[in-house]
Amino acid sequence: MTSPETFRQTWRNIATTFIKLGVTSYGGPAIMGIMQSELQEKRQWVSRDRFLEGLSLVNMLPGATATQLGIFLGYARGGWWGGLLAGVCFVLPAFFVILGITIAYAGLGVIPAVRGALYGLGPVVLAIFAVAVYRLGLTAARTIPQAIICVLAAVAAIGTPLGIAAILMLAGAAGLLIFHSRNARAVAIVSVVACLVVLPAVWSTTLSHAPAPARDLPVPTSLVDIAAYFFKVGAFTVGGGLTMIAFIQDQVVGQFGWLTPNEFLDGLALGQLTPGPILMLAAYVGYKVAGVGGAAAAAGAAFLPSFILMLAILPVLERARRLTWTRAVMRGMGPAVVGVLAVSLFRLAPHALPDLFAVAILAASLVAVIVYRLGMIRLMVAGSILGALRTHFRVVRAFTP
Repeated sequence: MTSPETFRQTWRNIATTFIKLGVTSYGGPAIMGIMQSELQEKRQWVSRDRFLEGLSLVNMLPGATATQLGIFLGYARGGWWGGLLAGVCFVLPAFFVILGITIAYAGLGVIPAVRGALYGLGPVVLAIFAVAVYRLGLTAARTIPQAIICVLAAVAAIGTPLGIAAILMLAGAAGLLIFHSRNARAVAIVSVVACLVVLPAVWSTTLSHAPAPARDLPVPTSLVDIAAYFFKVGAFTVGGGLTMIAFIQDQVVGQFGWLTPNEFLDGLALGQLTPGPILMLAAYVGYKVAGVGGAAAAAGAAFLPSFILMLAILPVLERARRLTWTRAVMRGMGPAVVGVLAVSLFRLAPHALPDLFAVAILAASLVAVIVYRLGMIRLMVAGSILGALRTHFRVVRAFTP
């Protein structure tokens, strides 16, 4: 039994940790690297194997992956209520920050110093993400078959129409064959999984070349309609925040006409200035449509499915993960997650490293993390200051005769 004082300390620890992450963590997919560095590597809330299990789970489910990973880590630390507390404390600060920035942006725009801070944050976040992928790779690819799965997953993410969830399902099936059993029943299960995953992807690719059908969807006009739309986005979109952003753009701009293309691009820029999950763009859209009430309705509805799914699945997963076949599946999924994350890392690099100064910040950040083990917050503050100073001096030189 846990004493009341220990219980309170655990809850306080979860709350303060995720409030800090919600206020300071940038970078969309790179947030998962920050969680690995801060909660798995530094605080040892979970082992690397368990962290990889969490990554595998959240990448297969629809919803906001970073928020779901936070719920997973909170659950590992403090049970069901710990998972709920972690998710709430991670999402709420980001909501209030983007709401404040959106309101300020409506009247002031984005000042150069803020853009400079974002410029300096990019290489730092990329360095934290790269170290996390490297450390997870050391754990996930301990055998030759696992290393092969890791490479094949990366190749599939780059060169095939398969989504992340499909790649992880195939990797799990491979893990079942390699690490558990190769009897006729296992082969049949793996064959069925492969057909269910690959054939729809090929079919959807074929259909993508056909003319798109006319779209005649009703235009939402109330808070209830706004909430219903974003709930569907959170409940049925697989592939993380970036996939959700593309889906939201298609419907919010192209179908509903809530925002113009330029207004949506402004929202993406504000999302990059805002810590927390990238899906918090929903609050910006809701605010543009219906003010503060619209922001609350959109953000709450977008993240609600992630809470429902994770808090329903985690108690079952806790029992299922002890089974031999489940461990074999996870041994296949773990390397695939690392391969997919490595692809995300390289795709983020051009945006985070626009010039040699940014590359220098990246190199210094890697040395600070690996050699000196500098804390995440200090490193991000240093990167922001360097970026702001660089922008300041460039602006001064531009106006100097």
